[in-house]
Amino acid sequence: MTGLARALLRAVAFGALLLANGGEAEAAGALAIGSCAAYGSAYDFSGEQAARAAALKKCAGTCKVVATMRRGCAAYAIDGRDSCGAHGYASAPTLARAQNMALRFCYQYGGHDCVVRAFVCDGSG
Repeated sequence: MTGLARALLRAVAFGALLLANGGEAEAAGALAIGSCAAYGSAYDFSGEQAARAAALKKCAGTCKVVATMRRGCAAYAIDGRDSCGAHGYASAPTLARAQNMALRFCYQYGGHDCVVRAFVCDGSG
């Protein structure tokens, strides 16, 4: 194989690698929450605005986006005894970390029997 052929092959392989990783790197997700354990989530959207809109659309009532992520996770925890009471949410690079943080915030804000109500991961989170 000639030097030119090798260079061309490397260029094609590099371009294919960029295209393969490009879609995943652009993936976006969001988590929206409302009152009394309402939530909506979205993942694998092409951009943050689209993910935010989709999460809000899936959430019942008056909701707000509390987390967005690219190649990460978000979790929402509520007090299992009082779904309209204490809650917590968090985003992190991994699902376990997001869930642990959300539970910790739920307890910190007065929850007594906190459970993870919802979670969402986007990309490789």
